[in-house]
Amino acid sequence: MTQTAVTGTTVPEVLAELAALEDPRMREVNARHGDEHGVNLSKLRAVAKRLKTQHDLARELWETEDVAARLLATLICRPKAFERDELDTMLRAARAPKVHDWLVNYVVKKNPHAEELRLAWSADPDPVVASAGWALTSERVVKEPEGLDLPGCLDVIEAEMKDAPERLQWAMNTCLAQIGIEHPAHRARALDIGERLEVLRDYPTPRNCTSPYAPVWINEMVSRKSK
Repeated sequence: MTQTAVTGTTVPEVLAELAALEDPRMREVNARHGDEHGVNLSKLRAVAKRLKTQHDLARELWETEDVAARLLATLICRPKAFERDELDTMLRAARAPKVHDWLVNYVVKKNPHAEELRLAWSADPDPVVASAGWALTSERVVKEPEGLDLPGCLDVIEAEMKDAPERLQWAMNTCLAQIGIEHPAHRARALDIGERLEVLRDYPTPRNCTSPYAPVWINEMVSRKSK
């Protein structure tokens, strides 16, 4: 039986607990979005809170390839403890959208190799990998724009976003919106690109939520900031 040295928590025990939390109806809903698990995320977070940080266990859970186990792994690992090549391998294996998203947001963004990976992934021919690079670029657009070639980013978005695969298109669109929201000098061009490409213009948006259509998103967020 696989066992961690610190707490004695075993991978089979964790997998059994996750299996007990499975909801068939939730699995059916998640499966429509490519996420093959049926665990309520609030309950999964509660498991992570109880386990606390256990990096070795996180690595072992990731290796099971179980989607819920991989989600849990992103919550109990030490993000700074991963090497660059290890994260690259993990990202390429993270095909489930939620695992991909949590790995980028909860692990890679906190890792010292994040910038190196951003540059490598953004130019990757695999659109799913490239979407992770653009997600990291959006993070820099908001939090650390110094040194970023924002006009160059807009050039690529303008040329490639319209025909990009869904996940890459969504990541590029997010970057477009963040440039328009955070950088007034580039706002007019970001709005123009969004209006001409019309990406996500007709995306169904629930009431009281902001549309992902970049011109609406930009104008709404800028309006909120001005209040």
